[in-house]
Amino acid sequence: MGRGQRGRFITFEGPDGSGKTTQTRYLAQALRQRGIRVLETFEPGDTPLGRYLRQILLGPPAAGGPEAPESASWEPVPMAEMLLMAADRAQHVEQRIRPALDGGIWVICDRYIDSSLAYQGYGAGLALEQVRQVNLWATGNLWPDLTFFLDPGPGGPLTGWPSPDGPNRPDRIEDRGREHWLRVREAYLDLWRQSPGRICRIETAGKPPEAVAQEVLAHVDRWVGREAGGS
Repeated sequence: MGRGQRGRFITFEGPDGSGKTTQTRYLAQALRQRGIRVLETFEPGDTPLGRYLRQILLGPPAAGGPEAPESASWEPVPMAEMLLMAADRAQHVEQRIRPALDGGIWVICDRYIDSSLAYQGYGAGLALEQVRQVNLWATGNLWPDLTFFLDPGPGGPLTGWPSPDGPNRPDRIEDRGREHWLRVREAYLDLWRQSPGRICRIETAGKPPEAVAQEVLAHVDRWVGREAGGS
């Protein structure tokens, strides 16, 4: 890709435990092997400000961060959670995503606006159009060029349901349980049906990560080919 061209913006979405982080890494590695410059990033928390916001959002706040009172009153209500996510996203776009795209770098991001629509909209009951408009304002109307919805099916996270007593304790959002997880998955199915041109659904249940990565890369190749052909 020439330096005068804008980079491509690709996001990975899905409910917790769908394999987004793994596939973000696989795709970034594959593109780098082709000589493409890539920024591999995630939300929330991949800016200095974002790291503090992540502590609050996924909480409870850690030592050294904002102090958590003994009561649960520190926990953000749905509207506050959505606005904190949008604040993290505004910082992320301004400091990392847009400069990379303007410099001809491809951006591969683990979560973006669709996550807020799924989690704070469908999942927490906020008005979808309100969530959409706040995030468009926060990002300067920056949508991904291509989004992969990794769908583990209705059986739950690929890694199983997190245990509060296990080595990988769930964060505040993961801890909302099975019904919330299923609502979020249904939300992603709705978003995919609404935007089939941008969102590509890939079923991940029962597949090794390497096989999913091959599907992702094959779709990227087809998508780039269609763009090059002007279709």
